[in-house]
Amino acid sequence: MNPVLELAADVRAGRASAGAVVEACLARLAADDLAAVTRTLPERARTEAARIDAMVAAGTDPGPLCGVPYGVKDLFDITGLATTAGSAIYADEPPATRDAEAIRRLQAAGAVLVATLNMDEFAYGFATINARHGTTRNPHDRARLAGGSSGGSAAAVAAGMLPFTLGSDTNGSIRVPASLTGIYGLKPTHDGLPMGGVFPFAASFDDIGPFTLSVPDMQCVWSVLSGDQSGSEGTAAGQHGRVARLGGRFRENAHPDQLAAIDAIAPNGPEIDIAGIAQARSAAFLITAFEGGALHRDKLRQRAMDFDPATRDRLLAGGLVPEELYGEALDFRARFREAVLAQTAGYDVLLAPAAPCEAPPIADPRIWIDGELRPARADLGIHTQPVSFLGLPSLAVPLARPGNLPGGQLPLGIQLIGRPGGEPALFAFATKLAESGIAGVTMPSPQQLEETR
Repeated sequence: MNPVLELAADVRAGRASAGAVVEACLARLAADDLAAVTRTLPERARTEAARIDAMVAAGTDPGPLCGVPYGVKDLFDITGLATTAGSAIYADEPPATRDAEAIRRLQAAGAVLVATLNMDEFAYGFATINARHGTTRNPHDRARLAGGSSGGSAAAVAAGMLPFTLGSDTNGSIRVPASLTGIYGLKPTHDGLPMGGVFPFAASFDDIGPFTLSVPDMQCVWSVLSGDQSGSEGTAAGQHGRVARLGGRFRENAHPDQLAAIDAIAPNGPEIDIAGIAQARSAAFLITAFEGGALHRDKLRQRAMDFDPATRDRLLAGGLVPEELYGEALDFRARFREAVLAQTAGYDVLLAPAAPCEAPPIADPRIWIDGELRPARADLGIHTQPVSFLGLPSLAVPLARPGNLPGGQLPLGIQLIGRPGGEPALFAFATKLAESGIAGVTMPSPQQLEETR
């Protein structure tokens, strides 16, 4: 199941028109009852689809994403629209005068933008609980969270509304919802994909990345965004399989099925215990809070009561972090990264849990961390945040759980973590996991979608 590649091939060969594909997609989005979609873009989508069909009719190849519809998290600049970052505060701001660079690259490759998607306000959270647009629901069980902050992007792919989407990941905001909804999600090497025209959260960690239903689709979208068409490193790494398991804090607060899968994938691989993981997560919280608070300081002074209360309190706290302490955290990060890169230099892939559990219920959005219930909005990123802190690429891979069917188990994911620039190695290894049956997407059935309404 490679809907991105299959759709592109059908449109390119004339077996389907981009116009018909877009109309079917817009109809699915109009029926959204997951609170995944914030805006549809029918006029733009139809114009882009008509251009694609005209190119095909003229014998011109529109590109690797020929006629494929997609959506973006509601923090990408889109010409003619205000960039809201999920907040009512920016709804009346002047519209963007040009598309974000990622959108420009996707359009040049033939993709068709059709929607913007729900998120935690200003990407500050792991739950997609949004005061303006509602809480995004998990298509596997509407009573549960889809995760965040890119929850709308993940839910739209997991529910089959879109073949791929873009999200952003600062501390786990792609990998957490990918894990909870059972799809693939990539946080690239820091600064590896274009950030121009993306509303920031914390520039020290912010990255964009795709959600897809397969590894080939993921590699295709990543190649368009990054400009990397080689894939040679991935083939070599996939053959050699230099894999290690992350131990220590990464094996705490994890679901038993995640640990069992990790051990089955690399039964003879070493377990690497990285010292200072808890301190790294604390430093990541501090840097994120400081940079977020500084970014929104003026709006907090002018319109504090217009913020989502949960977001406002965290940003206010960040605004009180002393700059000296922020500098110390950055210094720690540099030392920590150097030490970890040296410790893991011999490996292409490091294995760790993604989100630490199945999707928590919306009615009680808390999870067990260190023996106590804590807010999911803050702690679902316990295993992803240290990876962002290091700037390493990480691919969330869904586990193929036999019970992940109507009335059965909910999705779970693991992280494949690579060296800087090592995305091709992650794709190659994820392909091996899918071929072996360890990894795989299970789509919600129509019955399941109906029963969870």
